[in-house]
Amino acid sequence: MSTLTFQGAVGEVTGSRYLIEVDGDGGAYRLLLECGLHQGGSDADAANARPFGALAGQLEAVVLSHGHLDHSGLLPKLVREGYRGPIHCTRGTRDLLDIMLRDAAFVMAKDIEWENKWRKRNDKPPVEPLYELEDVERTLALCESHGYGQPVNLPGGTTLVFRDAGHILGSAIVELGIPSGGQIKRLVFSGDLGNPGSVLMKDPEKVFDADLVLMESTYGDRDHRPLDETLEEFARVLAEAHADGGNVLIPAFAVGRTQEILYHLSVLYHEGRLRQQMVFLDSPMAIRVTELYHRARKSLDSEDLKVLNIAASGDTSRYLPILRLTRTVEESMAINRIHGGAIIIAGAGMCNGGRIIHHFRYNLEKPNTRLVIVGFQAAGTLGRQLVDGAERVRVLGQELAVKARVHTIGGFSAHAGQSQLIGWAGAFRDHPRFYLVHGEPGTQHVLKAALAESGIEAEIPAYGDRIEI
Repeated sequence: MSTLTFQGAVGEVTGSRYLIEVDGDGGAYRLLLECGLHQGGSDADAANARPFGALAGQLEAVVLSHGHLDHSGLLPKLVREGYRGPIHCTRGTRDLLDIMLRDAAFVMAKDIEWENKWRKRNDKPPVEPLYELEDVERTLALCESHGYGQPVNLPGGTTLVFRDAGHILGSAIVELGIPSGGQIKRLVFSGDLGNPGSVLMKDPEKVFDADLVLMESTYGDRDHRPLDETLEEFARVLAEAHADGGNVLIPAFAVGRTQEILYHLSVLYHEGRLRQQMVFLDSPMAIRVTELYHRARKSLDSEDLKVLNIAASGDTSRYLPILRLTRTVEESMAINRIHGGAIIIAGAGMCNGGRIIHHFRYNLEKPNTRLVIVGFQAAGTLGRQLVDGAERVRVLGQELAVKARVHTIGGFSAHAGQSQLIGWAGAFRDHPRFYLVHGEPGTQHVLKAALAESGIEAEIPAYGDRIEI
């Protein structure tokens, strides 16, 4: 019998990893589904640092659902430790990995440089990064990209098909046909399912046949706010900021959220509802991702793009004419001479680094500033402190009084909410086994109960659990 071992994203949202041992043609074959980075504190750091050991040399193939680092971020470490096989993904994922893994290696190198300076001063041994740029280069060379719906043959008689998950560019639902006990068993991994209410991405595909389903449960305890209500609040906040003469700061994730916010600003601009005359995208990584989305626009939702194409008379450069892309540090610093009337989109999305915190130094203590939070803020991050109403925060070694008005605008999530997860799960015929992954424990128990009310029984695995396929 073939087996699956849960090695990550169980009891937590990040660190996606599942080991599949295939009882296939001529022997046993090992496949790795996902190779994600754990995110959030010292426990995550320790989990990321654990060696893969013999596994790196034993794997026949790696399969990846999409490019977010919690699904892909340890791939260069796996390669650093000896993996030399193929990494199967979609074309969009391969293109995103080229941006995201390089950026991760660059940030890691800077962090390690600072860490080792401190260690040297305190007579402590230096530490090494999880991986370096040359490991990223080798990783990218191993990637083999495939289109949605295209069957791929893997070792041991396993077959692979990607379906559109509608989450970010290139995101996929993974379908695997796995030999097990003389039969072909179908394993379906949801990846991160998209929110049909969000723009640019197509709706997640429904899958009807499976023996075993791994389903994400990130927002399994609630539904998202309707998008039309979200956009009305967003427009109102921008109008109030303009009337007060202040700047608008929007911390945004480089992949997905930034492109969605730019889309909505473009629509508001062409409707005559955007009073600001300057929008800055102040994130080199987000700029590169936005340019990738532009090149790959044929794979985006045509109806959403049609709205902008009509408004801009087919000229893509007129989608948002007031947008300025600030790539260099000097251009970023120049923004801080603008005291009002600007919208500044910058990373990091949870305010735990990046250029956004430099803009905090110049804007957070001004009552006419609006800080617009459009994404999830994890516990322990600066963004979470601000959402929770902190009156003072420490930024770059300086204590700042929070006088800006903070607006948390829900509804922009790129993840399916509870009703959408249940709807996707309900499309399967013949009651496959369900396992809930990628969720906090409390959230997963709420979703498990909600699924049961719809006649779907699901289990919540623990780290290291091994099941037959």
